[in-house]
Amino acid sequence: MENAPQHSAVVTLWFVTTAHPEAVIAASPRADRGFGRKLLAQMNSRWPITPIGQFSLNRSAQASTGEFYIAGFPGLSVIQTVITDARDISAIDSKLRGAIPAADVYAFAVNPQSGLGAFAHWSGDTVKRAFSARRERVYEDTGLPEPFENAYWAGEKAEQIGGIALPFKPIDLVTEAQRYWLGFDIETAQDINVVAYAIDGRPEPKLVTHPNKKKLSADRIAHQASAKLGLGESRRDYDDYEEHDDSTTEVELVRFADAAENTYRRTRRILSVASDVAVKKYRAFIHALRHTDKPSSD
Repeated sequence: MENAPQHSAVVTLWFVTTAHPEAVIAASPRADRGFGRKLLAQMNSRWPITPIGQFSLNRSAQASTGEFYIAGFPGLSVIQTVITDARDISAIDSKLRGAIPAADVYAFAVNPQSGLGAFAHWSGDTVKRAFSARRERVYEDTGLPEPFENAYWAGEKAEQIGGIALPFKPIDLVTEAQRYWLGFDIETAQDINVVAYAIDGRPEPKLVTHPNKKKLSADRIAHQASAKLGLGESRRDYDDYEEHDDSTTEVELVRFADAAENTYRRTRRILSVASDVAVKKYRAFIHALRHTDKPSSD
């Protein structure tokens, strides 16, 4: 059977070992970049694997050819990619279907351009249900229909167009299958964090950090400066495992006061509007620093 673009599809596979997939998603777990890289290397060691992003599966564009969106959570894992032919969905590449050991595996494939929709459920190695169709033609219909299918086959979910057309849109049935088998609606669920990879040799995208152009008040500048030196309520810039001497010498205080005054002078030129109250507080802060005694070692 000749492959054609209308038969390709974005397929999302869910590997389930938990009784409550919806609870896993509700916890908003974060995907591990290393998990997907190792998984793809196991599937094909010759692939040039490049991480290309990390984002929400259900808030972003779907995977394109040569891309894999992957996440491994406790009891629940997901892979999204593109397959060239979704007509015989139960015969999907065994390396893809068996990429992650699971009691149950679910596949959902869609091609919005052609209207093709397909889904399948494996329990172990056994196909329990598989269906693939466009509205004008059924390609695969394996196993008994599930309860969630009844209203669709009865023509209650779509306008009837007559002839040999199915009484429903296959993609709509795929969406219903996802809700029924996984226990949550992907469209309205919590963000499903995934890591995206390319296997077509493209370079890893460069991240550009844009400078923060937001103007800061004099109070804010003073607060951030004191926090940097450990004089404020927080010392978040230090390593959690690094020990630091809490004593501050008079020389350090004087140096800081000089630096703070220089910062203040520059800031006055930059800020178009400065609150008189903030300026007075800032000057009082510098004055206090210059007259601060050396802290005791207690």
